[in-house]
Amino acid sequence: MSRIFAYIRSTVRKVDPILMVCCAVLSVFSLVTVYGAVDNFGTSKLIMQLAMTLVGTALTFLIAGIDFKNLVDKLWIWIIIGSCAILAFTAIFGSSGASRETTNKSWLIIPLVNIGIQPSEFIKVTFICTLARHLASLKPGDINRPKKLLPLLAHAGIISGFVLVSGDLGVALIYLSIVLIMFFSAGLSLWYYTGGITATVLAMPFIWSKLAPYQQERIIYGFNPYLDPTDKGWQPLTSLKAIQSGGPFGNGMFGGTHYEALAASHTDFILATFGEKFGFVGMFLLLAICCIIIVRIIMIGFRSKDRFGMLVCVGVVASLFAQIIENVGMSIAVLPVVGITFPFMSCGGSSVLGVYIMMGLIHSIYSHSSNTPFRSSKSLGLSQ
Repeated sequence: MSRIFAYIRSTVRKVDPILMVCCAVLSVFSLVTVYGAVDNFGTSKLIMQLAMTLVGTALTFLIAGIDFKNLVDKLWIWIIIGSCAILAFTAIFGSSGASRETTNKSWLIIPLVNIGIQPSEFIKVTFICTLARHLASLKPGDINRPKKLLPLLAHAGIISGFVLVSGDLGVALIYLSIVLIMFFSAGLSLWYYTGGITATVLAMPFIWSKLAPYQQERIIYGFNPYLDPTDKGWQPLTSLKAIQSGGPFGNGMFGGTHYEALAASHTDFILATFGEKFGFVGMFLLLAICCIIIVRIIMIGFRSKDRFGMLVCVGVVASLFAQIIENVGMSIAVLPVVGITFPFMSCGGSSVLGVYIMMGLIHSIYSHSSNTPFRSSKSLGLSQ
């Protein structure tokens, strides 16, 4: 028995307590929200969310004790190849998942058990690791040399491209955010960003023509849902109405009715459900905890023993930040609805497990840098 307690203590010491508590609180918020809406969502959603939260927590502790940098150093090329193969397979043979109202092919259905997984949520983790490894292998200033930058663009573009080909525009935007922020943190000149923005503006007509009709409509009515309030703009406007009806303190755990009309009130629009039940105070507390998580990951990144750990933290922060901003934006009807879950809160095994695995990476960096003092980004060679 003493050995068991000793093992538990040693495992707990490997995680950052602030980060772990904040993540646990968000998961509790999620479970309470789903439980309060179980008559609408179904008991299966509650069981799945609870199971994935427990499995995700276990994976966090498991990964925290592994110095995964050594694994990535040895296998990063093979990880890239494997990631591309999985995404290619998904793009060809994938399904639109539980919702058949889009042409997305971002889900793989496991035979016999008929359970769907979203590979892009897990590939996001490997993508951050391999891109961090690639960037960390460069000498300071090398990223601005075209000879070094082109392989990086190929690395990022191929994987992100497979996600985009599958039709999952929302997740593809998260991947793009990860690339842009990680490249900037690694010292990429702002001139490249200026050139990229100019090229994107010039290419917009071509890009627009390649979007599916439903994607174009999501963008048009996403920025101004009042143009079509009874059809394409109905979903975000109903979400906004649900949040507004919550008032300062909400309608209670089992209260609220507006969220029941939303097709994705347990996933993409979980904030509408949460806001209607727990009001402005609940929303403020939720977003405050998200801010603490992001700030804490940044602090752990600065404490990292090397550039690789720092860049992994940057990638995770980029993913969480982009996901939160987009999900909040579409929930209050100011950004297009592109199918983005809210970290820890949204129902979905892939989403929950994916974010907990990312937290495991952060805890691993924390545990293997526990005696390392905080340093500036300059000392890590992350800016020029």
